Amino acid sequence: MSPTPFGRLPNGENVEAYDLTLPDGSGCRIITLGAIVTELRVPDKQGDLADVVLGFDRLAPYLGPHPYFGAIAGRVAGRITGATFEIDGRAYPLAVNNPPNHLHGGVMGFSHRNWSATPLTRADGAPSLRLEYHSPNGEEGDPGNVDAAVTYTFTKRHELILEIEAVTDQSTPFSLTQHAYFNLQGEGSGSIEDHRLQILAETYAPTDDHMGLLGRRAPVTAPGNDFNQTQRIGDALPHLHKQHGDLYFLPPRSGLTQVARVEEPISGRVLNVRTDEPCLQFYTGVSLDDSMIGKSGQPYAPYAGLCLEAEGYPDGPNSPALGDILLRPGQTYRRTTVYAFSTLPN
Repeated sequence: MSPTPFGRLPNGENVEAYDLTLPDGSGCRIITLGAIVTELRVPDKQGDLADVVLGFDRLAPYLGPHPYFGAIAGRVAGRITGATFEIDGRAYPLAVNNPPNHLHGGVMGFSHRNWSATPLTRADGAPSLRLEYHSPNGEEGDPGNVDAAVTYTFTKRHELILEIEAVTDQSTPFSLTQHAYFNLQGEGSGSIEDHRLQILAETYAPTDDHMGLLGRRAPVTAPGNDFNQTQRIGDALPHLHKQHGDLYFLPPRSGLTQVARVEEPISGRVLNVRTDEPCLQFYTGVSLDDSMIGKSGQPYAPYAGLCLEAEGYPDGPNSPALGDILLRPGQTYRRTTVYAFSTLPN
């Protein structure tokens, strides 16, 4: 697995691309900027491959404003309400990059940093790539030096496995996510409104009109954000708060567990999500607005892709009873999420 050039950053650093590819042509492309998954090719029910994640085929659009296409978001994924938190009585003000909140690690979060990459050799032969980033004390207002690593593996069962590790020298909020936008019919093919979604969760985190978390949990409701029974996303949209999608509290469990499933009826592709994270953010792609042109040359309109972001409770520092996300010295943070692709029976 040899890197290929993907462009150069304004500071002169090179961005490299790595392809994790199987003999059937399925696989993914990952660039060192933001540990971004720029392509993810999986077969449909006829065996034909399509790229099922939104993104770009060159570096320049990733350097401008974009909604975290395929990136690793953090130091904390999601919104920290009011862009501030306290640890041991000390307040830490953060960038208000999603007023009035702090979103996905700030102006220059992990999604905008250039990671170092190392291909790995696995006993099963599955292509695998480890990316590492050192986040210095005070970066984006967060305390402590953090050494983080993410490992992507693509298996012969068409599973994209994400493994996250981190350590710190000071207590700091920490929770990463993979922010892929999925369209199982294929990137650039239109809306995901006909996709059918299941999320196995009984409670969610209500938000205000700025999508700031309100520090409580509430039961899911039908019609609306109750996806325990599979429903068409387009049917649910009118009942979702601001048509955005919610953060779900996943049931307590041990180890990797199935938490979500997406079916696309035309291609027959299926995505099953397994994770050991405590929360799952569903996002409908409502804020996409035709202003970005994707890899296929098509503009990304509202609902062009959906996100299923496995993560911790983002506002944990302010509401620890809902999810403590403080990483402390001497601890090693470890989380795993699996995106497993298959097809519906003919």
